[in-house]
Amino acid sequence: MTEATEPAAEPKSTPVRKRRHIHEIDIIRILTFASVIGVHTISHTVDADDVPLHVLLALLHFTREPFFWITGFVLMWSYFHKPVPMRKFWPRRFLLVGVPYLVWSLVYLVIYDYPRTHHDPSFGGFVLDYVRAVLTGTAWYHLYFLLVTMQVYLLVPVIAWLVKKTRGRGQLVLLGAAAVVQVALMSWYHYWPDVLPGFVAYDKQYFFSYSFFILAGAVCADHGEGFLGWIARNRGKVGLITLACGLVYLGVFAIQVATGASLYSAGSPVQPAIVVWGVGVGLGFAAIGSVWSDRRREGSLLARSVDTATDRSFGIFLSHPLILWTLLWAGDEWFARAVPDPWRSLCAYLIVVLGAIGLTELLRRSPASLWFTGRPPRRRRAEAPVAAS
Repeated sequence: MTEATEPAAEPKSTPVRKRRHIHEIDIIRILTFASVIGVHTISHTVDADDVPLHVLLALLHFTREPFFWITGFVLMWSYFHKPVPMRKFWPRRFLLVGVPYLVWSLVYLVIYDYPRTHHDPSFGGFVLDYVRAVLTGTAWYHLYFLLVTMQVYLLVPVIAWLVKKTRGRGQLVLLGAAAVVQVALMSWYHYWPDVLPGFVAYDKQYFFSYSFFILAGAVCADHGEGFLGWIARNRGKVGLITLACGLVYLGVFAIQVATGASLYSAGSPVQPAIVVWGVGVGLGFAAIGSVWSDRRREGSLLARSVDTATDRSFGIFLSHPLILWTLLWAGDEWFARAVPDPWRSLCAYLIVVLGAIGLTELLRRSPASLWFTGRPPRRRRAEAPVAAS
C-alpha cells in the first residue's frame, strides 16, 4: 500500500505503518563491523612510522558514527511502525544485549585483564573489579559499544518524543544542535584532554558523545522510505558527497601531521573532523545498501549469505578481539616476529575474521548462543516454524 492510499490516522494516535525488513541496513551493519575489525587489527599490528597504514587506520576510525546511526534508525523504525510498551521493549532488548555484555565482560576480564595487571587476587576484589568494568564498559576495548547501546535503549521514549515534537523544520534545528554538541565534545576530548581528565577518560562511554548520529538515525527512520528512496535515486550525488567528506577529513589529517601531531593522534576516533567523514561514509554505505536491496533475489545463495552474515555479525563483533589477542600475544608473540609489516596487518585481519566466524558458528549452535551472541540457539529458531505449523 502506498502512502497516498493509506487510511487516515486516528486522532491522538500514531499510525501503524507496514514494516518491511530493511536490507539496506544489513549491508551497512556488515560493512561497519568489518571496518571495526580492521581498526582493531591495524591498531595492534601497524608500525609507528608506517604512513600508508596509519592513513588507512584514520579512514577506518569512522566506525562509531555509522554504528550509532544504525542504532537510532533501527530502534525508531521499529518504534514508529509498531510501538511497543517500554515494559515489554526494555526486558527483551536488555536480554539480547545485556546478557552478552555481562558474559563477555567476564570472559575478557578473566583471560586478559587479570593476567596482565596486578589486581587484588581475592574473590571479593575480583567481584569489585568486574562490577567496575561492567559499569564503565572497560572490560575490553570494544564493549563500550554495548554500554552506550543500552543507554540509548533507556532513552527511546525521549528520542521518540524529540523526533515527533520537531517534525518539519524543527528536525533540522534538532540535528544542527546535536551536531554542535558532538563536535564541541570531540574537540574537547581531542584538543584539551587535560581539562577534567577524569571525565575525558571515559569519553567513548557516554551516549551524548554520539548525540548527532543517534538522533540522525532516528530522524532518518521517521522519514523511512522517503529517506531510503532519496538515497536510491541519488547514488551518484551520494558518492560525490562521500568523496568530498573524505577529502575534508584527509585534509585535516594532513594539517594535524604537519603541525606536529602523531600519525595516530591526527586520525584518532575523537578527531572532530571524523563527524564529517562519518556522515560521508554513512551515506555511502546506505547507497551500497540500496543497490543490494534493489538487486537482491530472495532465496539466492548471495541473499542467504548476507542474511547469515547479518545474523552472525553481533557474535563476530563480540568475539573477534579474543581471536586477535590469541594470535598476537599467545605463544610469545610469534606472529609479530614471523610476518613483516605491512603484510602483518592483512594476514592478521583475515585470520581474525575467519577465526571469529568459526567461533561464532560454534556458539550459535550451542545452548549458550543467547549468552554469547545475543540470539537464541540456531537449532531452536529453525524448529520454531515446524512447531507452529
